[in-house]
Amino acid sequence: MELTLLGTGAPDGLPRPECPCAACAVARGARSRAATALLVDDALLLDLTPGAVFAAARAGRSLTGVRQVLLTHPHDGPAVELPAGLPPAGRVPDGRVLTLISGHRVRAVPMDAPGTGYEVTAPEGERLLYLPPGAAPAGLADRMAEPYDMVVGDVVGRPDALARLRAVAAIGPATEVIAVHLDHDAPPGPELGRRLTAAGARAVPDGTTLTVGGHRAPPDVPRRTLITGGARSGKSVEAEQRLETYPEVVYVATGGVRDGDAEWAARIGLHRERRPAAWRTEETCELVELLASDGPPLLIDCLSLWLTDAMDRVDAWDDAAWAGGGRSALYKRTAELVAAVRGTRRTVVMVTNETGSGVVPATAAGRRFRDELGRLNASVAAECEQVLLVVAGQSLALRG
Repeated sequence: MELTLLGTGAPDGLPRPECPCAACAVARGARSRAATALLVDDALLLDLTPGAVFAAARAGRSLTGVRQVLLTHPHDGPAVELPAGLPPAGRVPDGRVLTLISGHRVRAVPMDAPGTGYEVTAPEGERLLYLPPGAAPAGLADRMAEPYDMVVGDVVGRPDALARLRAVAAIGPATEVIAVHLDHDAPPGPELGRRLTAAGARAVPDGTTLTVGGHRAPPDVPRRTLITGGARSGKSVEAEQRLETYPEVVYVATGGVRDGDAEWAARIGLHRERRPAAWRTEETCELVELLASDGPPLLIDCLSLWLTDAMDRVDAWDDAAWAGGGRSALYKRTAELVAAVRGTRRTVVMVTNETGSGVVPATAAGRRFRDELGRLNASVAAECEQVLLVVAGQSLALRG
């Protein structure tokens, strides 16, 4: 089954008309995207968008053989003109199955938002799932017998849709995931590719033709990622975004509980509200055991608080205790953590603080913490496939 993406953008396209934002300003030329529309084997058109005939021609395709036009979501604004020769466009009630003269079978899949998804099965058996913008499948309860060969959907806007599909084995290791409905909230440039890779997905330019079920190299998803940055830089949000397409995640909070500290409690509450409900939280600094065990991905937030706890345990803040054995005890504990990061089989995203770029601490204990955190960050980064620096909410790849 061949799939040609006549467009890969949001319903209003990218750039949005009359939008002055920075993302739209740079979405020109090869970075521009027409509204998403899919042409399947030159016989089925999923979503009718303005200029579909010309988009098909630019991709080396023709719409003259299209036998069915199906819409996935309500189309705001003026009606789209139906090109001559195409059958009327319409939507199919949830659960209804159509069998086309071309031999394709199409099933309407219910969504949790206005719109309809379509499961397309080719005569040869390949299976495609196409999701509308801003929607995820609803009512997924049982595991599927076989995963889809390809899933095309709103990965940036609804990452939880992938998590739901992975939870019921609708997406497997060999499933190709294509991000569409890309809007101006998607990060521009290489960062979009990095974020989609972390989700096991990719984006392609308008006019790309893909073979559903064809052999392809799986995405090179980094197994160990370290994210560093200053205070309020957005590093925790970045870490959460790296794992939001997984059905299960263990969020490891190393900060513990601070009785009577209302500001700390507010910070913890904000983090919890951002996290998906399916994520499990563990408040612990015993990271070696977690890294050594099997299980779902880990999000460790953060290593600087873990180091604070480790220094507390050896009384590293006291000069005499530090010189009398605290230093060697701390180095032994950090070496165990680095070795656990090196040996872990789990997907893990770790957050830390970048403290070496600010004011020199006034006390010996403060300088000691700064120095030891710098050493710990460097040692952990050396064991990670991907290292990101977050500044002002923007991530810069230092490795990977």
